[in-house]
Amino acid sequence: MQTKPSPTFSTPQRDSDSLVITFAPLLLSEAYALAEDHANGAIVVMSGTVRHQTDGKPVVALEYQAYEPMALQVFRQIANDIHTRWSDANRVVIHHRTGRLALGEISVLVAVGCPHRAEAFEACQYAIDTLKHNAPIWKKEIWQDGSSSWVSIGACEQPGANC
Repeated sequence: MQTKPSPTFSTPQRDSDSLVITFAPLLLSEAYALAEDHANGAIVVMSGTVRHQTDGKPVVALEYQAYEPMALQVFRQIANDIHTRWSDANRVVIHHRTGRLALGEISVLVAVGCPHRAEAFEACQYAIDTLKHNAPIWKKEIWQDGSSSWVSIGACEQPGANC
């Protein structure tokens, strides 16, 4: 039986950037490779994974939904902002999953390649923080007792929020 490839949504951007929303599993090695460049002295990678609990409540899975066209616009704006604020940044990678994810699976990967580590760290943090606040991507936490709840984008604006 032949399986269909998982849909992947991407958006045009600088040739050096990779901005993707996909149902397919995310790979650290792929994000790192996409951020590599001979001009880099640093590549910072942030990997968001499905954890086993939130606020002491057992989680068995997460489900992500996204409004892909708008989310990719946000990703593109983040990449553009990075290239403006950290002009030496030469590679920006933002990949996000959708669908149901099990414990330990990667939900989001952000990688930034720069000549120097300080800029790479700052740009990577900017990218994930801005994505969490602005991208129309919703997370449903599925609890061990069978119940579930959606985490809204607005919740990410509260200090200590579960984002």
